[in-house]
Amino acid sequence: MAELNKQKIADSVPQKGFFGHPKGLFTLFFTEFWERFSYYGMRAILVYYLYYSVSKGGLGIDQGTALAIASIYGSLVYMSGIIGGWVADRLLGTTKSVFIGGILIMFGHIALSIPGSLAMFFVSMVLIVLGTGMLKPNVSSVVGQIYPENDNRRDAGFSIFYMGINSGAFLSPLIVGTVGMNYSFHLGFLLAAIGMLLGLIVFMVTKNKNLGLAGSAPANPLSREERASAFVRIGGGTVILAAIIVIFVVTGKFTIGGFINTVAILGFIIPALYFIFMYFSKKTTTVERSRLIAYIPLFLAAVMFWAIQEQGSTILASYADKRTQLDFAGIHISPAWFQSLNPLFIIVLAPVFAWLWIKLGKRQPTIAQKFSLGLLFAGLSFLVILLPAYFGGDHSLVNPLWLVLSYFLVVIGELCLSPVGLSATTKLAPAAFSAQTMSLWFLASAAAQALNALVVKFYSPATEMVYFGVIGVASLVLGLILFVLAPKIQDLMKGIR
Repeated sequence: MAELNKQKIADSVPQKGFFGHPKGLFTLFFTEFWERFSYYGMRAILVYYLYYSVSKGGLGIDQGTALAIASIYGSLVYMSGIIGGWVADRLLGTTKSVFIGGILIMFGHIALSIPGSLAMFFVSMVLIVLGTGMLKPNVSSVVGQIYPENDNRRDAGFSIFYMGINSGAFLSPLIVGTVGMNYSFHLGFLLAAIGMLLGLIVFMVTKNKNLGLAGSAPANPLSREERASAFVRIGGGTVILAAIIVIFVVTGKFTIGGFINTVAILGFIIPALYFIFMYFSKKTTTVERSRLIAYIPLFLAAVMFWAIQEQGSTILASYADKRTQLDFAGIHISPAWFQSLNPLFIIVLAPVFAWLWIKLGKRQPTIAQKFSLGLLFAGLSFLVILLPAYFGGDHSLVNPLWLVLSYFLVVIGELCLSPVGLSATTKLAPAAFSAQTMSLWFLASAAAQALNALVVKFYSPATEMVYFGVIGVASLVLGLILFVLAPKIQDLMKGIR
């Protein structure tokens, strides 16, 4: 990789061919489309599979525990991006990592499709967690590589890429959710596996022609000596971890509650250590250190935002199932369908935002200001959902349009924050840690869902006004603080906009 630089990589990619963007965007768009179809199809029915009774095809877990497990599942999925980013940067390169990740994800969904027990669920959990860690941050990192460094199309390209993500996420709750809720959870999980298989086919058939040198080699490869040492450390660590798990299981000391708390703590410790490691690395320049400092408040803002947004598949999924009037306008609504609202609104609005940022050009809000807008809309989405309980009490069924409005508001915030955050991460990343910094971006989601695993236990119909109110106000306050600090953050970015 030493002889490759960002410009040479971009020059190897056909620069016109997909809505005026590099041809590689086609490959990455549809790979991520099918990967998100599989993941969000699984997520659409996961929490119901966990807490529905065995007689209804579920595992019969207590609802509060099921919500926490679903949050921890999401946290581990994004936390594993550390592994995927390191493997891509030091061993395989991003494109090989994407392919291996897709294989693991597919087999994880196949494991879920086999009628079994909680043990089979944990097998699938390991496969999907590791697979998503290999694929998710690396496919996004390749998007950044196919553009020249100062290409004004980059933010718009990430918005188009983000629309591909959400197209898959929109269809999957309607298809997988309907099959899973009406026929069989396991058949729904099988459809998710088929979706990932289609994504792998698209990637392998088109990558050589469309991606050029993007992702073809590690950004910071291990030397022969470092490689041998790394394999020894990784192998030894894996054996020790496996031994600890076996001891806890055999002695009966392993508990789901303890597991949830452990992962929640790691969700905050790991990104902190990551920042420290990259900041003090000799491979990080003075300018890159300044940009990492600027990245910290953006990271914290992202944690707050995703803590709200990710509850769409846990708290709001339960709210749709237990608190919402599902017979509406002459049709019966499946509770899983509500999870299509978020990607549906993004599909509709993402082109508008892509056009808006290009239209505004240098007059558009700074990265930090866009993040602050994201937090303001996220807070409003939770404040809106507490109104039905205020007007109708905590026992009456709620008009589904309240949920629709809540999802709409959080999507406005997501379009201000998420594609901008992806783009900013590729710009602010130290050169030696490009894929790993993208992993750090996804650690914001890991930390958010780790936080959710601790707070969802405080939710109940009786406490929902306080629950939604406290979290919503906290997001508004943090958004205002970030807006005030935006000029200072911009200075620390050293020319990046």
